[in-house]
Amino acid sequence: MNTMASSAAAPSVVSPRDRNRSAIRAWLYAVALVIFALIVVGGATRLTESGLSITEWKPIHGVVPPLSTEEWQEEFDLYRQIPQYQQINRGMSLDEFKTIYWWEWAHRFLARGVGIVFALPLAFFWLTGRIEPFLKPRLLGILALGALQGGIGWWMVASGLSVRTDVSQYRLATHLTIACIIFAAIIWVARGLARPRFEAPPSRGSIGVAGLILFLTFVQIYLGGLVAGLNAGLTFNTWPLMDGAWIPGGLLTMQPAWRNFFENVMTVQFVHRMGAYTLFAVVAAHAAASLMLAPGTRHARVALVLFFLVLAQASIGIVTLLLAVPIGWGLAHQAGGVVVLAMAVVHLRSLKGEYPERAYLAR
Repeated sequence: MNTMASSAAAPSVVSPRDRNRSAIRAWLYAVALVIFALIVVGGATRLTESGLSITEWKPIHGVVPPLSTEEWQEEFDLYRQIPQYQQINRGMSLDEFKTIYWWEWAHRFLARGVGIVFALPLAFFWLTGRIEPFLKPRLLGILALGALQGGIGWWMVASGLSVRTDVSQYRLATHLTIACIIFAAIIWVARGLARPRFEAPPSRGSIGVAGLILFLTFVQIYLGGLVAGLNAGLTFNTWPLMDGAWIPGGLLTMQPAWRNFFENVMTVQFVHRMGAYTLFAVVAAHAAASLMLAPGTRHARVALVLFFLVLAQASIGIVTLLLAVPIGWGLAHQAGGVVVLAMAVVHLRSLKGEYPERAYLAR
């Protein structure tokens, strides 16, 4: 009897697998937090037109900012050679240049920081045998995407250094979307490493709808990148009507027609609006169905939280548009999009369940 009582009172033993998964999960969430900050600062560089202030790609040397008046003047002279300065910012003072330079430097510094925060712990966990075999290709894939993203970032900046006065909206939207894919992949893996508490999906179609919500979120993020790249948020600043109509004229004025969806300011903003309405409707219907089919479950609660996040994000988007994109509201809208993405990933991951224990045993 005493032995049984003693055993019952003893704390549960935490397995090596659980300890390792907990440590890796905490590390991945820390990386995701840094990426979140990176995306927000990236939005600030766009809103302040700072992205072209550093005209050279120096992955190693570039971590050190100018430290003397001569070095600042050298950077400024390089900037004065590109079209953005010559056509838009001619006459800018050195102090004004420093303001935009610091935004872009901070963005690149955070990008380098993400690489370090991801790569060094990855090496530690790998070399000490804490990473389960099934996790290794997933983490290496994320690392490879991060390296690719660095190249895409410079590819984007290079588009604005010779002919254009800003970066290509195609490349900006690609850069933003890849950043969000990396962020989502990290959240996905981290969430899968939580202690198993699987609940059956409320219905056969729940996983499919949750996947659709995640896909629509990525589409909205890409469209938001196009809107930012074209400065489309500075036009048609009314809601719910656009240019005085529900469906404005001039949506398909470019030839060939496909160009309108990437280069026509009116069409890009209109499609972004329609995408928001579609996402909102799907999330609302999904939350209502979850509450009816599985009231009180974790799935229903997460679906409801996701609905309120999308509602808040749509409201921020409307205010941002009506105010013609002040920097504070613009950054709130970008940050809100990333928060919605994170919750959409968590929701789908919870429907699919955590990584099983046998994945740890299969060495």
